[in-house]
Amino acid sequence: MPSRRGVRDTYERIGAHFSKTREHPWPEVETFLDGRQGNTGLDVGCGNGRHAELLADRTDRVVGVDASRALLAEARDRDDTLSLVQGDAAALPLGDEWADLAVYVATLHHLPTRASRRASLDELGRVLAPGGRALVSAWSTTHDSFDRTESFDTTVNWTLPGGETVPRFYHILAPADFRTLLGDAALTVAESWESSGNCYAVVGPEVSQG
Repeated sequence: MPSRRGVRDTYERIGAHFSKTREHPWPEVETFLDGRQGNTGLDVGCGNGRHAELLADRTDRVVGVDASRALLAEARDRDDTLSLVQGDAAALPLGDEWADLAVYVATLHHLPTRASRRASLDELGRVLAPGGRALVSAWSTTHDSFDRTESFDTTVNWTLPGGETVPRFYHILAPADFRTLLGDAALTVAESWESSGNCYAVVGPEVSQG
């Protein structure tokens, strides 16, 4: 199992080429943001900034966080108005109750341990403002590429120009495990579903019982 540094180093190597294949935002993110507004937006695992751009249309300020400097450089080239920070999804460099709208897509499945995945979701709940909402996604065992029904670790090769292959770590989540992980985190789950081989959830901050 790789370390989080190892996962980051993978995207340092492939970031520029990877970005060229990730030009357009996910329809699910567009649907989630449709009709929503806020003062502050957050994109966790922002990559080349394609979803942070959507958040910028609906909030006054957006922060994109990613572990990879290579991907942050691509995001900066794409839109130099975004606030971009190198950081860890499991230790977000933001204050409590900061974000009104957030997206955390295609990143949770790259964290190598359950503890780090849980910590990242706790952090998401911490930084969401009261009434805030976030979209979370992870690659699922329901994807056509897989014939397993239980969560598992795997690697998927990325092929660079010239033919070099770079393995990328994934933890593929069964839908039931995705829901359990969300339920254990400091979040409130508004809805969850599976679509196009991914698990999705709309979440908010944990509601205080006191």
